[in-house]
Amino acid sequence: MELGLAEVGDKSYAENILHEFWPLDEIDPKKAKFPCCVVWTPLPVVSWLAPFIGHVGICREDGTILDFSGTNLVNVDEFAFGSVARYIQLDRNQCCFPPNLIGHTCKQRYVHAEFGTAITWDDAVQSSARYFEHKSYNLFTCNCHSYVANCLNRLCYAGSMKWNMVNVAALILFKGKWVDGFSILRSFLPFVVVLCFGVLVVGWPFLIGLFLFSFLLVGWFLLANFCFKNLLDC
Repeated sequence: MELGLAEVGDKSYAENILHEFWPLDEIDPKKAKFPCCVVWTPLPVVSWLAPFIGHVGICREDGTILDFSGTNLVNVDEFAFGSVARYIQLDRNQCCFPPNLIGHTCKQRYVHAEFGTAITWDDAVQSSARYFEHKSYNLFTCNCHSYVANCLNRLCYAGSMKWNMVNVAALILFKGKWVDGFSILRSFLPFVVVLCFGVLVVGWPFLIGLFLFSFLLVGWFLLANFCFKNLLDC
């Protein structure tokens, strides 16, 4: 009976921690502050050919952006490749912050515990940053999306431990908000210019080549993340 009461007490304590969140400031694009957001910006050259591909980061509760942008390099408050163009603010109520194994609010307590947990949002972001400070960057096998996915798995966000490059990209692609009209312009204008120039100079074969490039790029990430996970370094 005493053990059962202890378990109930631990669970109640965990639930209290879950609901006692630090109030978030307003999103402020001018100061590059995006509390608890996943943020996105277009990449040079790559986004000119495939505008759905970009660079992502994740933000602390105070809005500071962290992003994995090179081997052993996690930027803090210095978002690589330009200012934020799109963002999505995540809900801390959908995270699991267990003080112990009993205190898990997600349904995957053993998988979550084995992967690594966090007691706060910032703890998850910082723990993943320390992990990626010892990783080699590779656009195809270990990139900025890998870092964000690691954070979301550490949080067991939305009850899932299956975050990867693809669903992080899909999250920002389909649910992300544009910062302003200029962000849309700088994300798509280079692609439109390259497309028009390519068709003008090369002709319709350029469109076929562009389609094949996008198809191979998407195909690689789908296969690597869902079928051949051993190919990934993160």
